[in-house]
Amino acid sequence: MTVISANRRRALAVLLGATVLATGIGAGGARAADEVVVGVVQPLSGPNAQFGIGSLRGTELAADMINAAGGIKSLGGAKIKLVVADVPTPNTAAATTQRLISQNGVSAVVGAFVSSTTLAASEVTERAGIPLVTFAFADQITGRGYKYAFQVSPKGTVFGAAQFDYAMAIAKAAGEKIDKVAILYEDTAYGTAQAQGLRDAAKKAGVQVVMDEAYPLGITDVAPLVNKLKASGAQMAFPVSYLNDGLLIIRSLRQQQIDMPVIGGAAGYIIPDFKKGLGDYAEGVISVAAAGGDLIPDLAAKYKEKYGTFITHEALIHAAALDAVAKAMEKAKSSDPEKVRDALATLDDCTGLAQGVPGGCVKFDATGLNTSAFPIMVQWRGDELVTVYPEKAAKSKPMWHGKPIP
Repeated sequence: MTVISANRRRALAVLLGATVLATGIGAGGARAADEVVVGVVQPLSGPNAQFGIGSLRGTELAADMINAAGGIKSLGGAKIKLVVADVPTPNTAAATTQRLISQNGVSAVVGAFVSSTTLAASEVTERAGIPLVTFAFADQITGRGYKYAFQVSPKGTVFGAAQFDYAMAIAKAAGEKIDKVAILYEDTAYGTAQAQGLRDAAKKAGVQVVMDEAYPLGITDVAPLVNKLKASGAQMAFPVSYLNDGLLIIRSLRQQQIDMPVIGGAAGYIIPDFKKGLGDYAEGVISVAAAGGDLIPDLAAKYKEKYGTFITHEALIHAAALDAVAKAMEKAKSSDPEKVRDALATLDDCTGLAQGVPGGCVKFDATGLNTSAFPIMVQWRGDELVTVYPEKAAKSKPMWHGKPIP
């Protein structure tokens, strides 16, 4: 209950700030000549507000840093002005994104965290000829032949495969042979895409999936799931879920003293509220992730100084997304959406905030997918997340059943 109340307060504060920012532009879209406007769509209220707030914070911090460094120099030092819209559910995404574009004359849109919301928003940006740069995972985002959609993170099936492959490699290094696994996933675009990646990787490895269970987003009773997991004979579980679902699943497992390794599917497993909600139960939980603060410590320090907590992967990737938009404007010497889109399509940048993306670069292929990015594995150590896999990105060795792997 404490976590929910805190989230509501944070959401209200962000929404109030967003309202001031949006109304400062004016309904007609008029703006100062020394500004370029970028739209931001994120879930700032509703069940995924924690992620939307983190994403917005990363975007705002990136804007502050870009502006402080001189803005878009090829446009005479024009400063980035963000216009923010709340999209609490996929059902509101299309209308809200359309209103954002038509009222504010944006050069690009950044967001949204939720894949289902991003899919809906991207249909609008595609028709309007506005580039959309996102963190969202779903394969369909860059799998539909869209010209204006750009995905900074790897796609969901790649995350699912990494979630499985990395976990199996860590278990093997710890001397544990895994023959049976369980997959639990929410029935959303994000959950189903990542579960497919898990499923395919398990089949390729010859590992038996003894439980393959979808559940509705916002589930309130996980007892049937956990009981089925307990009876399945699985040696390792792969849940793919947002925060509240993840809290319920992990708490129920630990309270029943089921100590099988649980490998989270990003989202709810790697934000500060996960630790706040679970306390000691969070210790040692491993999860796949799109990025980690220890990969770009300078940005992580700025974020912690401003917001009082570690930088989340959605904040990191959305910061890199805005930076990519700024680099595209710099390259195009224009804020015209079509020219910004063309510059994004040919972007090959390994400087600035792109260094926070595993792989260190942002380079989009013909579909709009960042070819440089790869997933990482992070683990809870006290109140922080540490990158533990793969070795080329790791800052520490993974712990397995509370013991370090040699």
